[in-house]
Amino acid sequence: MPFMEGISYYNRYTGRVEQEQVLGEKYLQWIYGTASGRLALHALVKRGMFSALMGWWKNRPSSAKGIPAFVEEYGINMEESLKGLGEFKHFNDFFYRRLKAGARPLSGGEETAVFPADARHMGWERADRISGVFVKGQRFDLPALLGDASLAERYAEGAVVLSRLCPTDYHRFHFPVSGIPGRWRRMGGPLASVSPYCLSRSLSWLWTNKRNLTLVQSESWGQVAMLEVGATGVGLIEETYVPEEFAARGAEKGYFAFGGSTVMCFFEPGRIRLASDLLEKTGEGMEMFARQGDMMGKSV
Repeated sequence: MPFMEGISYYNRYTGRVEQEQVLGEKYLQWIYGTASGRLALHALVKRGMFSALMGWWKNRPSSAKGIPAFVEEYGINMEESLKGLGEFKHFNDFFYRRLKAGARPLSGGEETAVFPADARHMGWERADRISGVFVKGQRFDLPALLGDASLAERYAEGAVVLSRLCPTDYHRFHFPVSGIPGRWRRMGGPLASVSPYCLSRSLSWLWTNKRNLTLVQSESWGQVAMLEVGATGVGLIEETYVPEEFAARGAEKGYFAFGGSTVMCFFEPGRIRLASDLLEKTGEGMEMFARQGDMMGKSV
């Protein structure tokens, strides 16, 4: 299979198709697109050694020296950040920085589900009919993804939204609806990349990577499942919410340490009508960029 050239996405705010600035693009092309790279993938990346080393480096005080160059190269808007450029202890402190109050206003009221993260999103009206994710012909294994056949059956005919964060995004994730979240369940696995470069080769990274699953009980939305998927460089998926306590729509749920990551939201059948532009772009096989707190869909 030829390696895909570049990553294009639709920007909800500009109304244009844009090109993603891919961090470590040549590395991804080598490790997922060549025989020698795939050997390194098995030996280091999948086994977590690379991510552990990366996490160690990004937590060292000396790593803060690289923040200004990263901000400039990728056009990070520091006006939104609670901390100033010189206040971060290390690179990860910058990477999962908090934003100022009001930086991500919530769309609509309680009848509106909002995106959980700044990300490139895809959405499907039925989880059991997902097809053509980054490449045609790959089967989506819902029971393996959720780690539970009964949960997979519960959400099979309901809507699902996949939100892919790239390393240049704001890396805290939030609740899409109000409700009472249970305790998260950790599922083990490797830490392969979830970039379209890599998912076009093997979609199964989504259900074999390390991931956290949380069930949110909502009076208006029924039971909503949230799944956070780690990736290369992500040695940590940190949950910051309090289990069994009410969480308001848009409240922080947790954050990812350095690397690209994915959040998935699953709804029971008949609970949500996804945004028309999200469905349209997904139907075209294209991700749509939207920020955390923007409208994902409306209650039915």
